[in-house]
Amino acid sequence: MTTSPTGTPAGSSLARLTLGAIGVVYGDIGTSPLYAMKESFFGPHPLATDQAHVLGILSLVFWSVMLVVSVKYVIFILRADNKGEGGSLALLALVDRVTQGSRLSGLVAILGIFAAALFYGDSMITPAISVLSAVEGLELATPHLSQAVEPITLAILFALFMFQRRGTARVGLLFGPIMVLWFLSLAALGITGILRQPDVLLAVNPYYAIQFFVLDGWTAFLALGSVVLAVTGAEALYADMGHFGRRPIRLAWFGFVLPALMLNYFGQGALLLAAGPVDNPFFALAPAWALLPMIVLATLATVIASQAVITGAFSVTQQAILLGFLPRLRVLHTSSDERGQIYMPFINWSLAFFVALLVLGFHSSSNLASAYGIAVTGTMLIVTLMFAILMFKQWQGNRLLMGALVAVFLLVDFVYFLANAVKIPHGGWFPLVTGVLIFTLLVTWKRGRSLLFERLRSEALPVDLFLKSGAKSAHRVPGTAVYMTGTGDGIPHAMMHNMKHNKVLHARNVLLTVVIADRPYVSRKQRLEVHDLGHGFWRILVHYGFMEYPDVPAALRLGERHGLQFVPFETSYFLSRETIIPSTRQGMMLWREVLFAWMSRNANTAMEFFNLPADRVVEVGSQIEI
Repeated sequence: MTTSPTGTPAGSSLARLTLGAIGVVYGDIGTSPLYAMKESFFGPHPLATDQAHVLGILSLVFWSVMLVVSVKYVIFILRADNKGEGGSLALLALVDRVTQGSRLSGLVAILGIFAAALFYGDSMITPAISVLSAVEGLELATPHLSQAVEPITLAILFALFMFQRRGTARVGLLFGPIMVLWFLSLAALGITGILRQPDVLLAVNPYYAIQFFVLDGWTAFLALGSVVLAVTGAEALYADMGHFGRRPIRLAWFGFVLPALMLNYFGQGALLLAAGPVDNPFFALAPAWALLPMIVLATLATVIASQAVITGAFSVTQQAILLGFLPRLRVLHTSSDERGQIYMPFINWSLAFFVALLVLGFHSSSNLASAYGIAVTGTMLIVTLMFAILMFKQWQGNRLLMGALVAVFLLVDFVYFLANAVKIPHGGWFPLVTGVLIFTLLVTWKRGRSLLFERLRSEALPVDLFLKSGAKSAHRVPGTAVYMTGTGDGIPHAMMHNMKHNKVLHARNVLLTVVIADRPYVSRKQRLEVHDLGHGFWRILVHYGFMEYPDVPAALRLGERHGLQFVPFETSYFLSRETIIPSTRQGMMLWREVLFAWMSRNANTAMEFFNLPADRVVEVGSQIEI
């Protein structure tokens, strides 16, 4: 995907992209008013609804959103794009490039992988807490339906996950208008509250946040664990940059989303000052006649927020697969026009299972709020650390000012992370355990593949030696054989087994390796790298970016510019399928080797992943000890 100098995808309308950003990028943070203020006052550490506490919380919310979202993400981190793409893995590839060979390289890899792992915990909690918080509005409208909140929530979530296989291209067109209506409603409700108690606007003064800490100390610190709910979803601004561009995201935030959110938070604060404690200040802002319509609109908004997180999980998984951190999984393209529209059945139903467990295990959005935050703040802290490394390694400017800026960001992130660490015994353990488990899978697969390739290289016959001996004497048959190999040197095992058992070679033999670059996209001109090895042998490297989807037959059609023509019904594809045998050889701990072997057995076939024609594929198996 190409972008204009302003950070807008080429050929796209600024207005359309801005509307799309409102509908997709801001779904998560846009539904935070449903529970952020409620948890701050009526959560695990309840506060009095007097002026000192209401203005103190509002001041913390206001300045947290300004520092974390507006300044850190929207102004600065959006500048750290990897050829137009954002997100923790895109940032990892970018920072890894500037730290290659240094002592920071290993630390950067660990940080980036763990940030990606934490995202999965967040993507499980977000649908559960968002939809639950919206459906809980029914308790105000019709208290006798309180027992139906969980079943209704589960039904909505099940329908959402069922819908994923149909794709989001069409329904995505509705996201923008619905979210525009949502934010307009937030602003309207907020204004009605502020008009009742205008002095609530005094909270823009940071004095009230400081006074809150002076008066309450430890309680104020604990309150940060709820205040941070107002900035959850900020990471989506960065992760979705490649879809919408930097400029539309900034325009949507400063011109529409930020004012609507602030008006609603201040409106809820005004209601608490005027009316005292209310069970759900968000829905209490709505007049009686508007309560049910607001519950419906809130439910739609939370479904959209959940949809964005689910598709984000698909995208992160695809990046992880192409960067070599996960085995191949089944990927279905749900749109013939937009390649970014994908569906991954395994990821979809894994998320659905854990989201349902969270709803049934925590029962309410208030209980889930205790689990929420630790993954978000952990990811924010890691992104800030990687951004700091990139800034000092690559950017030009006053080092003192850059250091001061990073220090402020790190201080805010670290304080929020510590405040959320208190939640670990009360549910915060879930995203951490999830993150550690997924991190283990990611690094085990990466290390296992590295050991496997080392083993294959050590056993592979050098190409030059093979060409001088076996290639000259073997019987040749018509056609082209494409041998897929993960290593760029040596003769593939599939070819050696073909020679051993069939005693033949094709007239033309291609040793093909798919190479994933550390940038999101590779141009068609750079797609193929062709080397003539002589004796009817060719070495071809097919280059893809980490946001692209390998299609080997389509890439080979570009061979004509190199003087190679691949006739489909005369071309056969030979694949090596290794069965991993865990052993006590030096490499990984035995339990990790067993895990790697299990992941390898359950990986999707290379045939489907590389879009190879099923009737032209030959698989050759072998057993490898690592």
